[in-house]
Amino acid sequence: MKWFQKWKERKQLKQRQSTRQLMGVRKVLPHGVAVSGGCLVFFLIHPNNLSVLSAEGIRQRVTALSNLFRAEEQVEVLALDSRVSFQKNQAYYQTRLEEETTPKIRELLQKDIAHLDAIQATSASSRKFVLVLRMEEQAALDESGLRQKEKALCDHGISVRLAEEQDVKRLLVSYYLRDADPESLEGVDGERAVTAFG
Repeated sequence: MKWFQKWKERKQLKQRQSTRQLMGVRKVLPHGVAVSGGCLVFFLIHPNNLSVLSAEGIRQRVTALSNLFRAEEQVEVLALDSRVSFQKNQAYYQTRLEEETTPKIRELLQKDIAHLDAIQATSASSRKFVLVLRMEEQAALDESGLRQKEKALCDHGISVRLAEEQDVKRLLVSYYLRDADPESLEGVDGERAVTAFG
């Protein structure tokens, strides 16, 4: 019975935690997040169209990336699938199509399904790549130091930019939720509900 009581207490404690606590994020910084043991600063890699590069061009990009990993001891790469999932909308339209008897409305529903399929096909390879640097909080808040680091990363032949706070929130949404709309992100849990009544 003791194990059940402990399990129940842990469950209640978890329910009282904020989203940030559940994710292990102490706070969102202007260019990253503070976690236990330091900070993670994000640099967004600008996409390069590798399909038009020669084999030598691709080899140079790979060499530049490997040189970066040798030069930076605390660098990691994060790959996120940033495309929106249309499964729920497609299932809804399919259900409506099966229930609908009016020919004109059926035609519109079929067009909506085809439109969603087209959007999904064009965004199928939509991935985001992020360089993650682990640093002390003081270094993570040093704007000029981070800009110098951004320039140093670009000097390795890789096109990157320092993530801004909204980018950081978008990355967290992509990583944890995948299907959420990252356009209007709250800074604090429940912020939207409080401001709506305020």
